Amino acid sequence: MADTRAFQDEMSRWAAGGSDGEAARALALELGLRTAVLLEGPSDVAAVDTLAAARGRDLAAEGVCVVSMGGAMSVARYAELLGPPGLDLRLTGLCDERERGYYERGLRRAGAPDRDFFVCVADLEDELVRTLGSARVEEIIRTEGDLRPWQTFVSQPAQHGRPRHQQLRRFLGTKKGRKIRYGTLLVRALGTAPAPSPLEGLLAGL
Repeated sequence: MADTRAFQDEMSRWAAGGSDGEAARALALELGLRTAVLLEGPSDVAAVDTLAAARGRDLAAEGVCVVSMGGAMSVARYAELLGPPGLDLRLTGLCDERERGYYERGLRRAGAPDRDFFVCVADLEDELVRTLGSARVEEIIRTEGDLRPWQTFVSQPAQHGRPRHQQLRRFLGTKKGRKIRYGTLLVRALGTAPAPSPLEGLLAGL
């Protein structure tokens, strides 16, 4: 039976020009997809999937597919393939403030509204760090066995004088796979508390 992972893989091939999109179209119909959530990368996907699960949501059963685009500059391509010119799914997602222009232009070109996109001030990691508080995030880092790399990182001259939440945000992106792992961990740490407003708005709109 088809699953959203297979659809995501087909979308990646189609977006890269490696297929004609017929397999993705067939999977979208089989899965009953109605909405695509466009996200910059896998750490954002991990955060959205984790929050949905914590709230008792089965996005796949609701016809929602969460898509990692591999970078904000790919939004025009994915909007074209998934939106009105392509599979005609409703488009929503997250973007960073500095990349808002890419999203606005890409969605406009695809004839898709941009009102359903939610904007993070810096990025989603920054939103999560500021929501949880720096002390709580440092506690999670210690629990995860990353205290020594964290201490080494903050001792670097480039980090001197920077606000703690900015240091934490930067630290999460310094090792391959760390942002993905902490995308899950930081959302779990929220417990029943509200998530950052862009993430709450996204999930509420699905």
